[in-house]
Amino acid sequence: CGGSVSDSSGVLQSPNYPGSYPNDVDCLWEIQVENNFRVTLTFRDIVMQSGTCQHDYIEVYDGPLHSSPLLGRFCSGSFPTYVSSSNMMSVRFHSDSRYSFRGFQAHYSSIPAGHNTTIQCLPDYMHIVVSRDYLRSQGYSAQRVTLNDNRCRPTVTSQEVVFNIPYNSCGTMQEENNDTINYSNTIRVASSGSIIKRKKNINLHVSCKMLRKSWQQVMYAAEDTVDVNEYQFGRYDMNITFYDSPAFLRQVRSSPYFIDLNQNLYLQACLHSSDPNLKVVVDTCVASPDPHDFNTLAYYLVRNGCPRDSSYATYYSPSSHFARFKFNAFEFMSRHPSVYLKCQMLVCRLGDYSSHCYRGCSSRAKRDTSSAEEEVDVVVGPLQLREGDAPSGTTG
Repeated sequence: CGGSVSDSSGVLQSPNYPGSYPNDVDCLWEIQVENNFRVTLTFRDIVMQSGTCQHDYIEVYDGPLHSSPLLGRFCSGSFPTYVSSSNMMSVRFHSDSRYSFRGFQAHYSSIPAGHNTTIQCLPDYMHIVVSRDYLRSQGYSAQRVTLNDNRCRPTVTSQEVVFNIPYNSCGTMQEENNDTINYSNTIRVASSGSIIKRKKNINLHVSCKMLRKSWQQVMYAAEDTVDVNEYQFGRYDMNITFYDSPAFLRQVRSSPYFIDLNQNLYLQACLHSSDPNLKVVVDTCVASPDPHDFNTLAYYLVRNGCPRDSSYATYYSPSSHFARFKFNAFEFMSRHPSVYLKCQMLVCRLGDYSSHCYRGCSSRAKRDTSSAEEEVDVVVGPLQLREGDAPSGTTG
């Protein structure tokens, strides 16, 4: 249950709805709609263990789970409606080991957030557009719109004032939060008149909150690409590529990628960002014969930074934006011709030795307060055994 949701509208419901939900589940849905839209969520049915909501309950958050305000926690009563303040909302459903009921069903949709100012979180900069009609309606001139750093000037058109604000200059502030790395700046609109001033200045506080963890899913192959979602909550642009040797000079471009059993596989994760003060590490990699199920027949190579497979190893990288690692190829069973790999990459501030990027192997709770898990699924051609290789079961 749970997962990342990006459609403009849809339905959320408890597991097995309208049947009884199972005991001891913890589901998290993260709804992320188009940039400059908001999420509206309306509950249509709620049948759960009532009372103090300590046993079974629903929680709604105004953004990512760990770093956003709680909009509501409930288990019965009237059917509430919630509206997010950005393009992201999180919904958590929890049940304990006692009683079970029908659960809940909710409908969500996206609504425009207003178009006086729009923001897009691109891989290298914030793209901010301020409407000149809005400025004129407030009695301000487009020529009075600036950043604190006057060297970073906007582009002024007949309709708009456009800023492209880099994440690592123009006075952009950087702060690491529980779920995100936040980049913020302030666009200032000064009133005219040097002697007296009858209107207050306007400060437009703009920020991009980049989710710190993202899942990259590959099917043991190369040429995988992740398209960055241009949201107010954004994801770092990251891809994973196979190489043919530990020198990491030549990418593997064939698809399918046919390999030998116990062959060494060399991979490089690459973070594409203009911010030089970031570090990427491999947090978790799990293999499965089914690209849609990493639970039933899951095999962990590394989990929470702790190697689980004896062949797993990391390599020195020339850049903090790269993470290099290897493991030996294996197969699950002869009836599973392909192996899929899903890796969770963790992005931290460079030099932040308190972060998990520098701690290495650590035993962390399933819901660690340092980060949320955000999925970006990418599937690219399968890795398969070469013809003639005898099936021999799982190794490692």
